[in-house]
Amino acid sequence: MIIKSYEILKNNSSFIKHNFFLLYGENFGLKKDIREAIKKIVKNKDDSVEILTKYENEILDNEEDFYNLIYSGSLFSNKKIITIFDATDKLYEKIEDIYNKFPENIFLVIFSEVLEKKSKLRSFFEIEKKAICIPCYLDSERDLEFIARSELQKNNISISREAINILIEKSNLDRNNLRNEIEKIKSYCLHKKHIDVDEVKLLANFSGDHKSDSLVNECLSGNIMQYKKILPEIFTNTTNQILIFRILTNKIQRLLKIKEQEKESKNLDYLISSTKPAIFWKEKPIVKKQLSIWALSDLRKIILEINNTELLCKKNPNISKFIFFNFFSGICKKANSHF
Repeated sequence: MIIKSYEILKNNSSFIKHNFFLLYGENFGLKKDIREAIKKIVKNKDDSVEILTKYENEILDNEEDFYNLIYSGSLFSNKKIITIFDATDKLYEKIEDIYNKFPENIFLVIFSEVLEKKSKLRSFFEIEKKAICIPCYLDSERDLEFIARSELQKNNISISREAINILIEKSNLDRNNLRNEIEKIKSYCLHKKHIDVDEVKLLANFSGDHKSDSLVNECLSGNIMQYKKILPEIFTNTTNQILIFRILTNKIQRLLKIKEQEKESKNLDYLISSTKPAIFWKEKPIVKKQLSIWALSDLRKIILEINNTELLCKKNPNISKFIFFNFFSGICKKANSHF
């Protein structure tokens, strides 16, 4: 059964008669919000709940342990909410088997990246009446503005539209990043109820061109010299790999969208100007250059490689930084070879 993300975020308890949830798509922050909503609804029914997590690779490496987790009882709780991360069609038969046995005390919340229509896992959750399939698409600027205003209004903090735009730009269209910026503001405004634009810029460390954003842009543009200038500063500091992966994913998705529209309209300047979310004027020449470099097939391949590289980094935390930067350097070299 397919439902919209906003429906379950309304905390509609009717959804809890369904124990199986597939959350797929690029928006990890939205998936986390939906999982929290599911937890809240389940706990409202029964506070004795055990929260567990598993990754697909862990399940495939030790199936017996996974099935014991599903079917064995718990001494301390009546129900279990198990989140499975990075799920693909490799888990399809196992999920189907558990679904057919339908253990009533188990709630499975499955996180997947983008799933094609032909995906067995996606098709299963879309068709089955006792399972819920929720597409989690990237947030729009309007979605993020609503989140920002709602969070700040809860704390009676007034803020201008310009200041909110700065927060949205800083977030790179990721609600998790946006909430991190809002937490800074809430702490800063502990004894005040208004924050102006200059204060927001200071808190967000706003400088027009963010290092992580610049790194990704130079990488996709094949500017090896500029890429190497930025690289040491990011490499020597604590690297927020997830943030940079999200920035790259968002920029690739944007290029894909424009490339697909280019088949119908040859006016590239118009396509770039009309893209939603809007592209800031400083970035338009950069986007135009990237569009001239990358083919549709290459962009789609990078999306798959991002998912694989992110998983590889998680599996190998001791060398994750080297895996991470080798991946980006490879993209930069490929873009540079276009010239």
